[in-house]
Amino acid sequence: MELFEDFKINKQLHYAIEDLGFKKPTPIQSKSFPVIMSGRDVVGIAQTGTGKTFAYMLPILQNLKFSKQKHPRVLVMVPTRELVLQVEEEIGKFAKYLNLRVAAVYGGVNMNTHHLLVAQGCDIVVATPGRLYDLTLSRALRLKEIKQLVIDEVDVMLDLGFRFQLTNILEILPPQRQNIMFSATMTDDVDLFIQDFFKSPENISVAVSGTPLDNIDQVCYSVPNFYTKVNLLQYLLKDKQQFQKVLVFVPNKKSADLVFQLLEEKFNQDVAVIHSNKTQNYRIRSIESFNTGEVRVLVTSDVMSRGLDLNKITHVINFDTPLFPENYMHRIGRTGRAEEQGSSILLYTEKEQAYKEAIEKLMDYKIPKLALPEGVEISKELSPEEKPKHKEKDFTKHKKTEEERGAAFHEKKEKNQKENLGGSYRREIKKKYKKPKTRGSKK
Repeated sequence: MELFEDFKINKQLHYAIEDLGFKKPTPIQSKSFPVIMSGRDVVGIAQTGTGKTFAYMLPILQNLKFSKQKHPRVLVMVPTRELVLQVEEEIGKFAKYLNLRVAAVYGGVNMNTHHLLVAQGCDIVVATPGRLYDLTLSRALRLKEIKQLVIDEVDVMLDLGFRFQLTNILEILPPQRQNIMFSATMTDDVDLFIQDFFKSPENISVAVSGTPLDNIDQVCYSVPNFYTKVNLLQYLLKDKQQFQKVLVFVPNKKSADLVFQLLEEKFNQDVAVIHSNKTQNYRIRSIESFNTGEVRVLVTSDVMSRGLDLNKITHVINFDTPLFPENYMHRIGRTGRAEEQGSSILLYTEKEQAYKEAIEKLMDYKIPKLALPEGVEISKELSPEEKPKHKEKDFTKHKKTEEERGAAFHEKKEKNQKENLGGSYRREIKKKYKKPKTRGSKK
């Protein structure tokens, strides 16, 4: 059995690992360490919650020597603001006994704040692609000294439309650098991205996308409509002893606000909501309240399904069935972390049946189905999306009958039937001289 004690790292890193209480590395950490240390490009495929941040930061910190230079030597790109703050915090724990400067930059904050931050100099920059691109365009941040590039959750970045920023950033980075990429899924877009920018990378895979984690219990309920889902959710969440820390995933921001409002009526301060329309401070407060236990239920869109390290979530409830099966895997990966037992509940309607079957096919696992509890009221109320769309007849437009429209073809008027013989002047000249009049010899 391999332990962190066996890793060839400096004493400062060993002390930090001891403080964190880590003994045994995860599979992705064991496999990544020697390859990243060698300097080769790396592509890691691993599910959420397998310790990816430590997998790439441990060898990077081991190789990063003290320097007073202003421009950063390591660049870490992640898709969301929350993930930037989390990675910055994690680096702070790992580099507790090292003299390193870390700058975290992300959208939603005044640009001048980040201009001043990077002007002080840093060794590692952790950034979202959008804000990083803005800082490089304004020449506040120079990337000419970057030796190692890490792109975490690259599939999410491509899904969020960051391809343009990623491509432009990669083109201005020094060609002599080590590329390290981690993703939960290997999509066609990710594969093309690797071919364009990576040099013969070493592939590390510790879990096939779609393999259900062994320590997550999965069940599902067939529910007729939106408001019955709400009734079931309220019924389940009454049991505070069992549902101690719950993440509720909904399909979009509008649904997140509505579900939050309906749950808040029952559970008051026990519920919080987070999605991309909320301000940065609100999102940070919601996450902190959830992590500390002040809030028991957090309602969220898929912005939270990746990367964020939320502590000891007992249940993940999929209020909707994701259209893409991989998204289900990312959602349930929020629970059952660090070898603890977790639970996942999937709610699906008749229209979502096909999506559920696609998830089961991907996992090669049939999710056990439970009957609706007797105490759950079947609602007859429909959400706006569920209501049938009635197309009203437009009585303002009068359809012409065939007689009113007339025949499809009619004869030309007499004056339009004449042959066009040219102007009268040309006809008279031709009649008189039998040939067109010329202007004479050109010699």
